[in-house]
Amino acid sequence: IMGSDCPGKTVDVCFQQAKFSYLHMKYLFFSWLAVFVGSWIVYVEYSSYTELCRGHDCKNSICDKYRKGVIDGSACSSLCEKGTLYLGKCFTAKPKSQVYSGSWGDLEGVIKCQMEDAPHYDLGSEMEPRKESAAFNKPTKGTSVEKFREMILNHLKAKVGDQANLADLATQVLAITDANKDGHISLPEAHSTWALLQLNEFLLALVLQDREHTPKLLGFCGDLYVMEKVPHSPLYGVSLPWIVEVWMPAGLRHSMDQWFTPSWPHKAKISIGLLELVEDVFHGTFGSFLMCDVSAASFGYNDRHDLKVMDARYIVPEAIFQEDIRQQRCEADEDCVYGADCLTSCDLTKHRCTPEVTRPNLAKACEALKDYVLRGAPSDVREELEKQLYACVTLKGSAEQMEIEHSLILNNLKTLLWKKISHTKDS
Repeated sequence: IMGSDCPGKTVDVCFQQAKFSYLHMKYLFFSWLAVFVGSWIVYVEYSSYTELCRGHDCKNSICDKYRKGVIDGSACSSLCEKGTLYLGKCFTAKPKSQVYSGSWGDLEGVIKCQMEDAPHYDLGSEMEPRKESAAFNKPTKGTSVEKFREMILNHLKAKVGDQANLADLATQVLAITDANKDGHISLPEAHSTWALLQLNEFLLALVLQDREHTPKLLGFCGDLYVMEKVPHSPLYGVSLPWIVEVWMPAGLRHSMDQWFTPSWPHKAKISIGLLELVEDVFHGTFGSFLMCDVSAASFGYNDRHDLKVMDARYIVPEAIFQEDIRQQRCEADEDCVYGADCLTSCDLTKHRCTPEVTRPNLAKACEALKDYVLRGAPSDVREELEKQLYACVTLKGSAEQMEIEHSLILNNLKTLLWKKISHTKDS
């Protein structure tokens, strides 16, 4: 039988040819589709990278001001003249706060630099003025060291409240300002320090500099500063290629995060570190701070398994938080949030947010630690540990309102973990 559309060929042969042609076209179509989608994804990723990673623009801006004599600091010469301070891999998550790995001679560090110029507070992003420091015009020419000290003291009072030891903190700030240690504070050095004092992370590093939980400040130039590198971060989890992240179910990703963690005794020591940090920022020497992003990405640890704060932008002075959140208009409680974890309630009679957070720092820390420290916990402590953690997670209201219960749970958790590891080399 001959096919009318394939003269000289059987219907079966025609069918096979048509099938091959269809498969060939299908293959070509999907190949081109894959190329198009892949190219589009690469373009989007590249565009995102170039938009986010502007560290070299930041460096050029800082070095231009250094060469003009506007700013000075311990890192300026290495960054702008000697070329011994290098920007490495970009870790920036938001364009206005550039974050890079860096090397400074034999030191490994993290370089952070600010990009935005408009001075305002934004509850949707970071509770820092963005940013008076960009112009580097304070203090003004002719300001004496004593007047500058008074400026620092007033600024610290505005940030953390009128604490008894603020004069000591102001003295420490002046010591850092004298970057070249010549016994004199120049106007460019003062410009740099004033700019840095506007940043929560720098302020927290000052407040907790005698504690082990914040990386050490290695140097600065303007509002670019270099912090000690934390070898292990985030607190738990594994970095995956972005294409895998996109398609991986959230449940599987959460399980994988818990697979790639240290041994349980080391996890216990790291957990004690986070609990100690909660103590340090709650009614500490220089006032209270709120932890508004208690996620694994905000923390890391060193080779001795001491907890380190990786990102302190969302650890904010309670006084500043309360002052700003009061001004926030709201229609529901969901409008009264800062970062991921600082939520207050909405006063519907005034359509303004109330100043008191609904969960204390400790409850948020326990939420972050719950799965982390329970996985692999020894059987003789697991039940009691789980009980204490769940009691901790359910804490409500501000820590001042429930200070006794807060302190009791905190001490119980630290004691339980410490007793289990204190006799081991891991402690």
